[in-house]
Amino acid sequence: MLSDRIHAMRGSHWLLLFAAILIAWLALFLMAIPPELRVTAALDQEFWRAICTLGPDGAGFAGVASMWVLMSAAMMAPTALPAFATYDDLRRQDGGHFGKLVMGYLAVWIGFSLLAAALQSVLFRADLLTATGDSRSRILSAILLLVAGLYQFSSIKEACLSKCRRPLVFFMQHWDEGPLKNGLRLRAVCLGC
Repeated sequence: MLSDRIHAMRGSHWLLLFAAILIAWLALFLMAIPPELRVTAALDQEFWRAICTLGPDGAGFAGVASMWVLMSAAMMAPTALPAFATYDDLRRQDGGHFGKLVMGYLAVWIGFSLLAAALQSVLFRADLLTATGDSRSRILSAILLLVAGLYQFSSIKEACLSKCRRPLVFFMQHWDEGPLKNGLRLRAVCLGC
């Protein structure tokens, strides 16, 4: 039952994962607060000013990449909780390292975040995106929508979804590869979704 599974998520490794997700959401929230509304000294420090500057023009590549990494952690780690719970159940019976699985999972998202930040910077410099990431080009918007729409019906996406929907089968097929490789493979499949 789902409630039993949720109650089983009590170990320190779960608390660390949930804390990381909450911290990522908090950082994204703080980044979204306009400078004129930051009233306390804690929110107005130079670090937050630098990282919260909108767009590749003000924040630079590191700031944009940080934003992408935080968004990936905040939004994508919760989607993997059923797979993480399945792995946690299996590792209790047969060993395994939960932290390595999560690190492998996040490594793929960090790589994706760096590529997304680089692409955003290139498109911004080519004047195809605004500083906030809005498209300035109808052609670019149409191409992105067409590619995204076609991908929704592709066999690649369907294959990835079938693996994400059955994490027990996924882990049983790849258990011998170890937790780090399982995390990398899981995230690659989830990225494909």
